[in-house]
Formats: sequence, C-alpha cells, structure tokens
Amino acid sequence: MSVYDYDFFVIGAGSGGVRASRMAASYGARVGIAEDRYLGGTCVNVGCVPKKLFVYASHYAEDFHDAQGFGWSATEPNFDWTTLRENKNSEIARLNGIYGSLLGNAGVALHEGRASLVDAHTLCIRSADGSEETVTADKILIATGGWPFVPADLKGIEHAVTSNEMFHLETFPRRAVVVGGGYIAVEFAGILNGLGVETTLIYRGALFLRGFDAGVRTFVADELRKKGIELRFDSQIREIEKLDGGSLRAHLDGEKVLDTDLIMYATGRRPHVEGLGLENAGVELNEKGAIVVDDAFRTSTDNIYALGDVIDRVQLTPVAITEGMAVARTLFADAPTTVDYDTIPTAVFCQPNIGTVGWTEEEARERLGKIAVYESEFRPMKLTMTGGEERTLMKLIVDSETDRVVGAHMVGPDAGEIIQGLGVALKAGATKAQFDATVGIHPTAAEEFVTMRESVRN
Repeated sequence: MSVYDYDFFVIGAGSGGVRASRMAASYGARVGIAEDRYLGGTCVNVGCVPKKLFVYASHYAEDFHDAQGFGWSATEPNFDWTTLRENKNSEIARLNGIYGSLLGNAGVALHEGRASLVDAHTLCIRSADGSEETVTADKILIATGGWPFVPADLKGIEHAVTSNEMFHLETFPRRAVVVGGGYIAVEFAGILNGLGVETTLIYRGALFLRGFDAGVRTFVADELRKKGIELRFDSQIREIEKLDGGSLRAHLDGEKVLDTDLIMYATGRRPHVEGLGLENAGVELNEKGAIVVDDAFRTSTDNIYALGDVIDRVQLTPVAITEGMAVARTLFADAPTTVDYDTIPTAVFCQPNIGTVGWTEEEARERLGKIAVYESEFRPMKLTMTGGEERTLMKLIVDSETDRVVGAHMVGPDAGEIIQGLGVALKAGATKAQFDATVGIHPTAAEEFVTMRESVRN
C-alpha cells in the first residue's frame, strides 16, 4: 500500500497535463490533477481554439465580397461583437465540460485550485474561496504552461491588454494597435482588421515572424498591407497615455504619437511558474525562468517532472500532448519514451494562413550548403472571378546531395491543412523525385507541391 494519496499528481489541466494524467490512469496509476483557472489550458480557453473561431469570423467580410463574383447579392453585412463573444463563450464552456468528463471517465480526480509544492511529495491546493487542502503524491508533473509577457516598466502599460483579455472585451474598438512580431500578434492583427477595425501592428524589429522562412515573412507582410493593415517595423511604444473620453495615445520613437481605442501587447509568453513553490522542492529554473528537465522530462528533483510551455522547448499544443504521452508511458507503462522535436509542422492563422514544416531556406543553406529551391506564387482559383488581390506562395527546399525534401512552406488558404499532410512526407524522408512522381489532385492549390519541376535558385 502506497504511503501517498496519489501515485501521480499533475499541476495544470492544460492539453499536456490532461493527456499525461489520463494515460497514467489508463495504466493503473492513482491520479489527481489541479487547475485553478483554465480547464483545458490556454489553448482551449484563451488560445488556439477561440482564436481560430475569431479567424473564421473575421474572414466573412472577404467571403461576402467574393460571393458577388459568383452571382450572389447581399445587403451590407453587419458585424455584432457581442454575438461572436457570447457564442464563443458557449463553445468554450462546452469544451470545458468535455475536458471535465474526460478526466472523470478516466478516473482522474480533479481539484479546483492552485497547487503549490510544500516539499517534493506534498502539495497545498488553494481554492478560489480561500480554503486549502493538502495532498501527497509519489510522482508530480508540472504542466502550468505560459503566461503573456508585458514590459512592466513601460509607463501606462496598465491601459494595455494581452491576448487573454482580447477574447472577453466588453466593447469592441474602432481602432486598435497590436504590439509584437510573433504569431499571436500577426494573427490578432488579421482578426481585428477583418472585423472592421482600423489596425496598426508595431514591431521593434525590421520584419516580423522571426524564425520563419525569410521569403514567407516578406510575402506575408506584403499581403497584410494589401488588406489594409498598417505595419510599423523598427518602432516601439515609449509610453501609453489615457485621454479624456477613454481613448489611448501611444507615444512612439521620435516623438511620434498614435491615437487608438485599444492597445494589445503580444510580446511573448513566459513560463507560468510563479507561486508554485518550486524552491521548496529544489526544482531548478534556467536563465529564462523555464523549468530545467532532461530527455525524460525529469527536473532536478528526481520524482518531479515538467512539460509543455513551462519548459520552454517548443510552445505548441500538440507538442505538449506528445510530451504528456511520453511521460505517462515512461513512468507507468514501463516503456521509456522520448520526444523527437525534428520536423514539427506548424501554422500561423494570419490571413492568408502560413503553414510550414522542416527547415527554412536560410537554415538549409547554413546546414547543407548546396540546396535547390522550388517556388510558386499565384492567385487562388477562388479569387479569379472576384477581383481579389490575395496571392498564394508555395515553396520546397531540397537537399541537392540526397534529393530529400527538407522544408515545405505555404502562405495561402488552408495552408495548415495542406502542410499537415506534407509533414508526414518530410518525416518519412521523402525525396523530390517522390514528390514529382505523386499525381496531383486537380484543380487544387495543393497539387502545386507535386508539379514544381524547375528550381528557382540553388
């Protein structure tokens, strides 16, 4: 008989924590999990899921316009923010219920509250009403995710919001400024613009989406400008001032000012480790504030593990889920499992979408030296009768020595859906000759990936 209340206790009921707890329970472990804010995690509540719903909503303006080219006529469309927000809330509540059922059906005990470490085997769980309970566990997993970062020393930063608050705005702005250059900033700039907001994106660097293929970054910047989004690169806000009447004034470099109704900061996310009591159990952090783990996700304390955004490796929901499965198998199925972080497909739901897997052109040149680049740019078939100016970009990066396709990139409608399939091909080591031998599905945009015959540069 174990001397502990649980064999396995998880702090954080996000995607990774839920998957690890359910799998551990399926292997016979006695499992508990604690969550104080977002059942289902950031992704379900204030991340991937509601964001994608907002992306769908924001694209309808273009869809209404495009429909006219196909013979449809309609009155001037009217957007109602309250309807979108409340319908989104209902859907998220439904998903929260599903997550609760998944845990309950798996035999995982859900504790509603913030868990912190008292020592390596003891946790204190504080609920919203201030009550506390203490539980013990043989093994503990920390899966508390990340939290939006904002520059605390910026004067007037209290008047800005983060992506967390964007899903719950009481009133919808007429003008908005988005600060940041990552995927969250670019996605929300597209959402706001599509919903009729006069949108400006400010980024301190020369070009946003650092880490993505340079050609993709430039292409997306051009497409966003065509859609009416003002991009201000090499620029920063020095101060935020709240004006009479409630509007905001952003003071920029060079004594420039920009008046707006809303300022959203999307300047990165940091591991959410505050208040976890890590010091009580000797759990070490690195210089970025992330929990240090080995290949088995074990921390500096032997019985404590961590995964997902809190370890700051690859901040993607499917990666956290994969890590959760690895931890459960290693600890409770006698099947030591690691995670392969190579060739992970990902998407940015800006408008048009980005889908990418494998190396960028720049990475391939640095690692391989000799490469072949295949590239195609065209207007999507759907827009040929609408007057729409949006264009699609597709790109393959090939190792000239082995003919292996080492990178695939797309900007255009449904890019994520298409790149998911190519992710399997790249993971399997497919060659350009095998791409060429594959029959395309016509007429589709996806067929372009198997019909590009001539490299554009080497």
